[in-house]
Amino acid sequence: MAPLLKRLLRPETTLAAFGRREGRREASQGTDPGAAVRVRFAPSPTGFLHLGGLRTALYNYIFAKKHQGSFVLRLEDTDQTRLVLGAAENIEDMLEWAGIRPDESPRRGGPAGPYQQSQRLALYAQATEALLQSGAAYPCFCSPQRLELLKKEALRSHQTPRYDNRCRNLSRAQVAQKLAQDPKPAIRFRLEEEAPAFQDLVYGWSRHEVASVEGDPVILKSDGFPTYHLACVVDDHHMGISHVLRGSEWLVSTSKHLLLYKALGWQPPHFAHLPLLLNRDGSKLSKRQGDIFLEHFVAAGFLPDALLDIITNCGSGFAENQMGRTLPELVTQFDLTRITCHSALLDLEKLPEFNRLHLCRMVNSETQRRQLVGRLQALVEEAFGSQLQDRHVLHPAYLERIILLRQGHICRLQDLVSPAYSYLWTRPAVDRAQLDATSEKVDVIAKHVLGLLERSGMSLTQEVLNGELKKLSEGLEGIKHSNVMRLLRVALSGQPQGPPVAEMMVSLGPQEVRERIQKALSS
Repeated sequence: MAPLLKRLLRPETTLAAFGRREGRREASQGTDPGAAVRVRFAPSPTGFLHLGGLRTALYNYIFAKKHQGSFVLRLEDTDQTRLVLGAAENIEDMLEWAGIRPDESPRRGGPAGPYQQSQRLALYAQATEALLQSGAAYPCFCSPQRLELLKKEALRSHQTPRYDNRCRNLSRAQVAQKLAQDPKPAIRFRLEEEAPAFQDLVYGWSRHEVASVEGDPVILKSDGFPTYHLACVVDDHHMGISHVLRGSEWLVSTSKHLLLYKALGWQPPHFAHLPLLLNRDGSKLSKRQGDIFLEHFVAAGFLPDALLDIITNCGSGFAENQMGRTLPELVTQFDLTRITCHSALLDLEKLPEFNRLHLCRMVNSETQRRQLVGRLQALVEEAFGSQLQDRHVLHPAYLERIILLRQGHICRLQDLVSPAYSYLWTRPAVDRAQLDATSEKVDVIAKHVLGLLERSGMSLTQEVLNGELKKLSEGLEGIKHSNVMRLLRVALSGQPQGPPVAEMMVSLGPQEVRERIQKALSS
């Protein structure tokens, strides 16, 4: 007989003693106004972190920090058949990248560990044994084939599949007989007919009569691993979780969880179910959408603050929707009572604009601007590498000048290494024929522009250059200003379009401008 069931047939031990023992522990961690706020984000490492998970984690984080509480990361890895290699590490990596670092986690440790459910099996066994002894749970000997047949028959009859509770009323003798043949049965929880009502902090008063729509759920599988329903209740209790903020898809399961809390004699936490995050068209975010995983946004060069900003901007929980909020501002402005029941519609087409705002904010901070210079240096090296004719383009002063000149015009730092900006890093191959195609008086224009650059004491700013180039054009009889600009643009970048010519000249500097014009004239 399995150790968990050895005492099943011994009535002398009751749940009352277990409940009293655990009840005293709960009292010190209750949900009194003065009690510590502890929340958890508990994803399953069956896939990498995506935007829906990030939003749930973020709301937990900002609620915890709003109330000087703790944010716990717990990995629900009990479904061993669906684990994805590297997913556990990815989840914690992405939370740290986003700036919402857990206070306790598998990586950081903490007083309530371990933080992976696969390492907490003894706790689930203990809780299950207590439920068996009280009669709140029972062993189920139904084969997978029988359960599958029940499901197929229900679907064929257009009914919701449910377990028929066949093993619920087995006698003690029948249980003993079956245990001799099958010492590791699944364990099911006996649902009560009347589920308790509860007040959700978002959806208000709710009650779901789970016993009338589904059969008794499995809480411990035959392999000794718990299902979500038992594991989340046991872990939230032992980790002292005060508030459970999770997706609204779990709202209908909460009555079931409250029945488990009641059967175990534990005080439940407060529940707040968050409306779903949907695509702009109202469809569900799908893991099959490759662009919802955080790794996609990291590789594409989007900033963490931009993602946090857009997924809170499209939802609720704040007095008003405004673009450009940073994480500290989200913490300060967050109000759980402002979360509505309406789903949040995410329009990722707006993400570049959110990113542009946060990029500008970083540029205007001297410390963060230095960080951007370092990132741009790596991007240029990666994108152009051996093509660089002059390593001076990697000098911090040059990179900083480019960033300052282009702020507000680019959405991502990666934009600066796109083909449109290649002229900033490598000299374009421009010959005399291309210049001649822009004007019949190439030599005249070039002579005056070169003369302009030779003037001593001239401050090379966009404003000064714009004025000087305008005067130069007016002094050249029969030559339009647009032709002068076109010739300079081609000579400097080899491209018909781009930033203003004066900005290009300031970016490159007078010496590089001279060299490019002279090289094009002689080619």
